[in-house]
Amino acid sequence: MKKQKLVLIVFLFLGLIVTSITAQEKSNSLLWKIEGDSIQTSYIFGTIHLLPQEDYVLKDSVKNAFEKSDVIYLELDLDDPSFMKDMMKYSMLEEGDELKAHMDSTEYVFLNQYMNKNIGVGLKQLNRFKPLSLTSMIMTTFMGKQLASYELTFINMAKEAEKELKGLETIESQMAIFDEIPYDEQIDDIIKMLKSPDETKKLYANMITLYKAENITKLFESMEDYFDNDQEMMKSLLFDRNENWVQQIPEISKKQKVFYAVGAGHLGGDKGVIQLLKSAGYKVTPVLD
Repeated sequence: MKKQKLVLIVFLFLGLIVTSITAQEKSNSLLWKIEGDSIQTSYIFGTIHLLPQEDYVLKDSVKNAFEKSDVIYLELDLDDPSFMKDMMKYSMLEEGDELKAHMDSTEYVFLNQYMNKNIGVGLKQLNRFKPLSLTSMIMTTFMGKQLASYELTFINMAKEAEKELKGLETIESQMAIFDEIPYDEQIDDIIKMLKSPDETKKLYANMITLYKAENITKLFESMEDYFDNDQEMMKSLLFDRNENWVQQIPEISKKQKVFYAVGAGHLGGDKGVIQLLKSAGYKVTPVLD
């Protein structure tokens, strides 16, 4: 897998993928207003799942949009009582399969040493988990100790405001996307990531910087190169999900004002959520400070 594709997929899974730092344009925004004759005025905000606390900013414009909304929709209903149970279920390999079966002995020793040293748990305890779970754990070691989460913030804000929180898709459908990548290839990519930590750190640093610049167009434009023109993966990871969400949004917003929060990588591009909503006849405008 070229260019550490799995690492990039995990970045997108956490919120977005980026490649270069660009100047911010006047229309740049992570927050957009959605209006139309058949819907209640709603908002959509691009998130990044985890980032260093010092880079975390929740603007007043986002807080105001949240307060104006009646219900909150994330990609997943992270506040669902069954969420952790379902996450555990779909993070596990099928019965009879095990993680070590998808790597050679050299890879096993290398990964086991890294996990013990940096996570505090070895592969023996993780042998029933899918490689994606391993990757998610490892990525936190590149992010620093003090982390913040927009999704967690919105969950807490929803509780305090007694607003209902829901999800646009299920953990089953989201995790199924990653199962399309052979597990042995995912392990290979984890090894590449750990053997080139400077590249991974640079990628993550650029991701944070460009996210803070709020340039959703450039965020999307970077993806095709990162995915090595893998249109099939782009389709399953981005385009199909974008279309599914845009089909849901008009129905959801028909009788209530909604605050949607999804990975920022889903917003830009001709097949991004913003353009798809515009093509469907809705007025979608950036909320600028």
